[in-house]
Amino acid sequence: MKLRVLGCSGAEFPGHHPSAFLIDGCLLLDGGTIGAVLDEEDQWLIKDILITHPHLDHIRGIPLLADNIVIKGLSGQVNVIGTAETLGALSSHLMNGLIWPDFTKIPTPENPVLRFREIAPGSEFAVGDYRVTACRVNHTVPAVAYRIEGGGSSLLYTGDTGPCAPLWEMAGHLSALVIEVSFPNELEELASMTGHLTPLLLQKELKKLPAPPGRILITHLKPQYYDQITAQLAALGLAGVEVMRDGDVYEL
Repeated sequence: MKLRVLGCSGAEFPGHHPSAFLIDGCLLLDGGTIGAVLDEEDQWLIKDILITHPHLDHIRGIPLLADNIVIKGLSGQVNVIGTAETLGALSSHLMNGLIWPDFTKIPTPENPVLRFREIAPGSEFAVGDYRVTACRVNHTVPAVAYRIEGGGSSLLYTGDTGPCAPLWEMAGHLSALVIEVSFPNELEELASMTGHLTPLLLQKELKKLPAPPGRILITHLKPQYYDQITAQLAALGLAGVEVMRDGDVYEL
């Protein structure tokens, strides 16, 4: 499994793109950043997008990708996969014909460029050659994490989450864990209130895992606190922890 980081920041600044992770060139985890990083040929290879929750920094690249495909006159569809709450928010508040065109009906309702696929938390389902399991996580809006299995590897992508016991109960053996740490330890109250983690909260969460992952990849750092968070993570001395950067590529 090849994982490419399109964006892994918890805010947007030059050189810091919102969340999006591309698996094997075809499966996207969240869609905060797409066209700002991928050239045309790479955009056309995306077939499925797993959305963790409907916050703007995790979805904003999707309608722009759809627009690019339609303008190019390409055939084929992109499956946007998420819970009923997430897909409903995309329809009601983003691609509603006012903020952006409804690409689930363009170019025609019978052959749209985007097709929504609803999944239920706790379910296991197939996406192309991958087996995926969704699990509810602790955030300010309904949100899920995804465990993705394929090619002999297993990846757990948490999306945005605060402390969450059920997530670790379904984790199993992992080749890699992609987990957020948004705030430094000094802002634990803010992190807890907004459904995020700090380095110390991460340390507590990792103790809930039945087995340590091969790699622990940290995402969603607020760029304003990047140096502070990375220093605090390093001070913990946790094995296998790596802080992700935009453009990184991992072989899992």
